[in-house]
Amino acid sequence: MVFLSMELLSSSSSWIIVFFVAAFVILRTTEARVRLPANETFPALIVFGDSIVDPGNNNDLKTLIKCNFLPYGRDFMGGYPTGRFCNGKIASDFVDSSMEPLVSITLLYHLNQAPKADELGIKELLPAYLGSDLQPSDLLTGVSFASGGSGFDPLTPKTASVLSLSDQLRLFKEYLGKVKGLIGEEQTNIILSKSLFLVIAGSDDIANTYFDVGIRRHRYDVPAYTDLMVSSASSFLEELYGLGARRLAVAGAPPLGCLPSQRTLSGVKTKECAENYNEAAKLYNSKLSSQIHSLDAKFPEGKFVYIDIYKPLLDLILNPQKSDKENEENTENTFGWFKVSDKGCCGTGKIEVAVLCNQLDPFTCENASSYVFWDSYHPSERAYKVIIGEVIQQCVDQFF
Repeated sequence: MVFLSMELLSSSSSWIIVFFVAAFVILRTTEARVRLPANETFPALIVFGDSIVDPGNNNDLKTLIKCNFLPYGRDFMGGYPTGRFCNGKIASDFVDSSMEPLVSITLLYHLNQAPKADELGIKELLPAYLGSDLQPSDLLTGVSFASGGSGFDPLTPKTASVLSLSDQLRLFKEYLGKVKGLIGEEQTNIILSKSLFLVIAGSDDIANTYFDVGIRRHRYDVPAYTDLMVSSASSFLEELYGLGARRLAVAGAPPLGCLPSQRTLSGVKTKECAENYNEAAKLYNSKLSSQIHSLDAKFPEGKFVYIDIYKPLLDLILNPQKSDKENEENTENTFGWFKVSDKGCCGTGKIEVAVLCNQLDPFTCENASSYVFWDSYHPSERAYKVIIGEVIQQCVDQFF
């Protein structure tokens, strides 16, 4: 652990110490899994969206869409349920640790704080903005505003009684005020311009609002509904840009028809996927990708990147096991860990999610690492690790 006392920081040699600590951090950053160009870094990761990247913002909301109870979090540090919709870490945690975001030592100096080890280039977990244990220093390296059950369609979060993307933007504006109070407007603008903004939403719009609950189907067909989603997504991204975001990554929808819950609810056979869900997801992804390219051209001072998560997850589902030879050659990015991909670990794995996935269910599996899905809707920690490992470098490369 690297520790600098306040006495040292206030001495005449403090800036020399700052220089060498910063150099150490930069060296550590170059060893990160994600390779960045020289003199480039992401000082913070700021996330918006749904349950895929919600680390616990729903915990104190009056909603059934929450999971701050076991067996959620059983494989997390200390076996503690944090509100993450998973047995352990979620997608945003792996993005954050892969990036090894660098916090300027001078910012901590302004805060009159001695930097801790995890503030010197490594942040293993991305905290929830509404988390009860959030610290001021956490704000400088990023937080998640995501809310499980949310979506681009305003009806989606309203039906689930969770934070809409408008709510998340309101909280982000509040966050900006806090950061400016800590380090000033100039340093805040620097963080905003260099940070990675990640948006993952849309799954609940298609799976729940359109197909399962069906409250939009009487008015929209799939092409029209995906137009509505993309229009809303575009407006949200433009608003983020207007608030100072310059590096924005947006993920498409996964193969929704292959999620265990959607297979169950659509009535398809166990080993089959619900193709109407998948076709809707692919149409949405195509339109979203095109709109991201349009925004990238419209705002030359920023960079908008589309992330395809459809194919990596579908590959996991269809090929949960590969040959032992392939596993030996590529232990970091292998599907050989998985044995089950058509149901989740929690309960029967076919319908359990949120409050239905609880300690009273005697059928929950012992080893979630062998499952692609933790519950009937969300990937397991290991599946997230594999997927993020596949897409993160390609995503980052597009920013430079």
